[in-house]
Amino acid sequence: MSKSKTDTQEATGEKTGLLTRLWHGLTSRSRTLRDRRRQNWLADAIETLYSETGEASGVALARRILDRYAALPPEGKLEFLQLLATRFAADPQRLDGAIRAYFADPHPAMIRQVHEASEARRLELLRRLNFAPSGTKSLLHMREDLIDRLREHPELGEVDADFEHLFRSWFNRGFLQMKPIDWHTPAVVLEQIIRYEAVHEISGWGDLRRRLDPPDRKCFAFFHPTLADDPLIFVEVALTHDLPDAIAPLLADGRVPINPRAARTAVFYSISNCQRGLRGVSFGNFLIKQVAAELKRDFPQLRTFVTLSPIPGFIGWLKRARKDDPLLPEITRPDWHLDPILEQQLKPALQDRIAEYLLEAKTESSRPVDPVARFHLGNGASIEMIRWLGDPSPKGMQNAGGFMVNYLYDLDNVEANHEAHVKHGTIFASPRVRAMRLKPAKKEQ
Repeated sequence: MSKSKTDTQEATGEKTGLLTRLWHGLTSRSRTLRDRRRQNWLADAIETLYSETGEASGVALARRILDRYAALPPEGKLEFLQLLATRFAADPQRLDGAIRAYFADPHPAMIRQVHEASEARRLELLRRLNFAPSGTKSLLHMREDLIDRLREHPELGEVDADFEHLFRSWFNRGFLQMKPIDWHTPAVVLEQIIRYEAVHEISGWGDLRRRLDPPDRKCFAFFHPTLADDPLIFVEVALTHDLPDAIAPLLADGRVPINPRAARTAVFYSISNCQRGLRGVSFGNFLIKQVAAELKRDFPQLRTFVTLSPIPGFIGWLKRARKDDPLLPEITRPDWHLDPILEQQLKPALQDRIAEYLLEAKTESSRPVDPVARFHLGNGASIEMIRWLGDPSPKGMQNAGGFMVNYLYDLDNVEANHEAHVKHGTIFASPRVRAMRLKPAKKEQ
């Protein structure tokens, strides 16, 4: 190849590279300008929506605002949320004036004015955004974005608190509908069940059918009118003869179903929250109690209502609270439980640790450390039995050393247990569970 031809090719390549860089630079700047215009439009639009008096025009504007927000890049969404935190906070001067007016003339109308003045402007803005078609779902996604940024941007905490305040009202138990889920439920809902299952992963449609289709398997979910095909929370139930001691038999392929009329036990083996944007808004306590009541009505021979629950925080707690525990090197090996001699050697000490964790380990606010225990004990359940190697899956071993637990829902005592736990921190547990705590050896005199 001649030198002149080589030089020409190199020059052409340089020009092509230069043009490519110029093009990328222009498109990048164009995209930045477009995003900036979108953010500027949003800032003006939410001010307009806040002061808008016409309902029809407000609904249309709310939808455009939510669509524009959804199209923003991550940094643009952060700026929008920060705008809610600053420009749409409560007005200190207005609040000060309302308080002064109340002390000058303390009557009920003035109390209402103080309340209205203390409320952040963003609450009314969020209410108006909710008027838009599919507004509730869009706001749930917006709160998911907010939750993702809270750790690095704690100044958004008040915005998050306002979202939770509104969602507690909008998703009040009185608005929720409990529906059974079975194999004939519309596919759009079944796809959500597969997607949202958070405890025992559903491996596909065949696995889902094994959980929904047999007569001794049930599933129930809460729905909200604005999210008709999107469950809020669901619980999977197995009807069995006895209390289960392991999860694998309940989910086994080829399992022979039993006659549900012969079952004596209802097992809640998986409870999954579906909407991350509803963090802090609890439905599980209502769902379990309502499902238990419905099952009792349809199958009056049922005598026992229990869970088969994971213990997700146990190993993490053991590593924090017992850094030098001689058990740790053994149970952090993934296959220790496959050695039957080692398993029996470790069992008494491990049962002691798990009993300590469930019965005694508390947060700074004196609540159970384990999140699943906190949920069920707070609902009024009691710890009926701790199950050794109830879940030897990799996830079960890594999080809980293979342990699972049966929480008992005694329908006659659940409300009294709930009150005692909430007021006094009482943890109800069977004698068998309490007996797992090893007594310290007596010192020789």
